[in-house]
Amino acid sequence: MTGLSLIIAFVVAIVAMILLISKLKVHPFLAILLISLVLALLAGIPLRQVPGVIGAGFAGTFTSIGIVIILGAFIGAVLEKTGAALKLADLVIRLVGQKRPALAIELMGWIVSIPVFCDSGFVILDPIRRAIARRTGASSVTMTVCLSCGLYVAHVFIPPTPGPLAAAQALGLENNLLLVIGIGILCSILPLTAGYLFARHIGRKVKSEDESDSARTVQTYEELKAGFGKLPSAVSALAPLVVPILLMALSSVVSMMHASGWGADLCLFLGTPIMALAVGAVLAICQLFGAGKGSDFYPLTNDTLKTVGPILFVTAAGGVLGKVIASSDMVNYITAHTDTFRSIGIFFPFLLAAILKTAQGSSTVAITTTAGIVAPLLGALGLAAPVDAALVVVAIGAGAMTVSHANDSYFWVVTSFGKLLVNDGYRTQTLMTLVIGLASMVEVFLLKLIL
Repeated sequence: MTGLSLIIAFVVAIVAMILLISKLKVHPFLAILLISLVLALLAGIPLRQVPGVIGAGFAGTFTSIGIVIILGAFIGAVLEKTGAALKLADLVIRLVGQKRPALAIELMGWIVSIPVFCDSGFVILDPIRRAIARRTGASSVTMTVCLSCGLYVAHVFIPPTPGPLAAAQALGLENNLLLVIGIGILCSILPLTAGYLFARHIGRKVKSEDESDSARTVQTYEELKAGFGKLPSAVSALAPLVVPILLMALSSVVSMMHASGWGADLCLFLGTPIMALAVGAVLAICQLFGAGKGSDFYPLTNDTLKTVGPILFVTAAGGVLGKVIASSDMVNYITAHTDTFRSIGIFFPFLLAAILKTAQGSSTVAITTTAGIVAPLLGALGLAAPVDAALVVVAIGAGAMTVSHANDSYFWVVTSFGKLLVNDGYRTQTLMTLVIGLASMVEVFLLKLIL
């Protein structure tokens, strides 16, 4: 099967995969592998080569990104355990000020979610959200939406969160993570602004149940801080995040300068994503023992591996699908009709991720699957340059936000902890993710015109 018939088969395969995951409740790992096998057979890949293609796609992901995802998740788990995430939140409040509580909680969520999953981040920061809302008189719904927005934007845009990290690897940017981080931060401006304005608007129309629960709010906040004892210092809280970024930045500078010698070699060594995050993990371990929680080291590591395991396998399955596409005639067909597909350009990964996200609920699955599909097509879409590929990572992330509804665990975390009725959850969380997803794509498109 070649040409247009292969494109049609690909579309049917994607629809079948969505149905398997969303309707038949087949695990994404098995669904993606099954569709990859079927597509490989339909694409006419010789039977003897199919196992090798599947194995190469699967192993390639673990070779380059597996350890990086594990280390990033471990750093986030330590920041949560030691109270460093809470310290980062306090720093944001001091920076923004008590008079802008909604903006403070949004930026707080954005920073905390860089290493911490958005679901966990919301649970961690929700007591602070409620306390600030009570003490400042701000709308609880506005605070809920702002926190959700800040967490979500960083969750899908900025490594070392596993989704964008895996997407960067799939698109050949594993050695340009600093570029991906920079583009992710830059592309956060418009969605954060749009989310903040939407939150202030919807906060005047929707009320939550917790706006009258002042005593419990203050008590929970104080108990939370007391539970951590003495919080880490600002330097200690920031080090596991900032030091890896600085090491990768230094490595990029050395590489651009074509420097040589043992010092340059050391910088390049420490600046690789694996080693940079390994240094961050060591600093996080020091923070853990410094907080007197060394006994939690083993169970924390074990829990991290349990959490990351499904993500790694789904990511690897997405790599298999991408390898099947790369081994088929689809790339040649798209290249031959490049003008048609380039007219879609940067919107293609956004639309594909949005369809997958809305259908099956998981942003990480949407990101990793879309990245695996898009990777072989970057050249045909005219998006092979590093900056363009980094914008594709963000475009995929924007689609993976659009939209969060009842099949998304994050939807239920936000509505439950935000004390929102389900209908109000659709008016707030679902509509907010649509707004920030579209706003993100607008910014990506504008940057594509400029960069």
